[in-house]
Amino acid sequence: MNYEKRNKHMTLDDRIEIQECLNKGMTFKAIAQRIEKDQTTVSKEVKLHGKVHANGFTKTDECCPKLLKAPFVCNGCPKRNHNNCQYPRRVYHAKTAQKEYEMVLVESREGIPLTKEEFYKTEEIISSAVKAGQNIYHAIQANNLSVSKTTVYRHIECGYYTISKIDLPRAAKFKPRKAQKGEYVPKGVKIGRSFEDFLLYLEENPSTNYVEMDTVIGRIGGKVIMTFQFVNVNFMFGLLLDNKTAAEAASKIHALKEKFCAYGLNFGETFPVLLTDNGGEFSDVFAFENGLDGRLETKMFFCDPNAPYQKPHVENNHTLFRGIVETGTSFDDWTQDNVNLIFSHINAVKRKQFNGKSSYDMFAFAYSKELAAVLGISFVEPKDVIQSSKLLKLFS
Repeated sequence: MNYEKRNKHMTLDDRIEIQECLNKGMTFKAIAQRIEKDQTTVSKEVKLHGKVHANGFTKTDECCPKLLKAPFVCNGCPKRNHNNCQYPRRVYHAKTAQKEYEMVLVESREGIPLTKEEFYKTEEIISSAVKAGQNIYHAIQANNLSVSKTTVYRHIECGYYTISKIDLPRAAKFKPRKAQKGEYVPKGVKIGRSFEDFLLYLEENPSTNYVEMDTVIGRIGGKVIMTFQFVNVNFMFGLLLDNKTAAEAASKIHALKEKFCAYGLNFGETFPVLLTDNGGEFSDVFAFENGLDGRLETKMFFCDPNAPYQKPHVENNHTLFRGIVETGTSFDDWTQDNVNLIFSHINAVKRKQFNGKSSYDMFAFAYSKELAAVLGISFVEPKDVIQSSKLLKLFS
């Protein structure tokens, strides 16, 4: 990499090169090597400046399923210039991206022209939302406020708001993680199911969507929550277990598969691949992999011991759970409905990575609202979202 270009703003020539490479169907990694930028920089550039276009042949407002994955635009799609594609086109144009970039530079130096009345109205909305347990980004998106998250944080830091940093759910630093214990899944069970096998499987089946699994501990020795994270849409649900044993986990998975069958759904199609850690509750792999008829319907893989970073999505989403439920809180008096309520609010949080859409919105589009309901997740109005321990008061 040319170190002189590191940390430098992207130029029009860089953007033209990106457009030409996208038209040829090149990957973000290959494009990044061509313009000597980081792969993530190219990905963000395309997602930020890709524009939706419709024509007389567009028959639906729905997004093309292919746009949910890289490269997120239609530049290299063979159907782009044909009239048999019913979806709106999303295209990256270099000159348009450059103009938007230059406009942002100007606006960032000018600031947002808020009047005194607008500022105090924004402050009241943000402060009320934070006190209700919502995070800053969600509050901005839910109320369509013309202010950036960075600006709000800066105003809070300067003392312009009635709330302070201590009112923000994640402003304080997290305690250091406790050392992870050794593996519990027998080595023989993991033959053909290691993390290396998982990477190889994804390489051979690149279009496969997978689900990460983990367990959230309540009181030591009490009830726990087995969590499932749909990586492609950042959607999470949980199953309440009476104890952290393989028999209990297998029992709840069996009940979930029976529920799928009752609704005419296919468990293997929804959960084609499962990735989890070495917790003993996951050691009955056949309960997870085999259908009710005993035939294989799901592939299950295990991360390396003491390597939670190999399933980062479910680990990161647990921070939203801990924003509502403090570590050490007992789940012994909880029901599955309580767990469903918590994850319904978590999935209702608007995400920057989805351009202001929530994980529920993305799951409903990629799968269905009916499937979300089967998993226990219901729609929550954006302004009603609670991301603090106040949500637990609704249990009674």
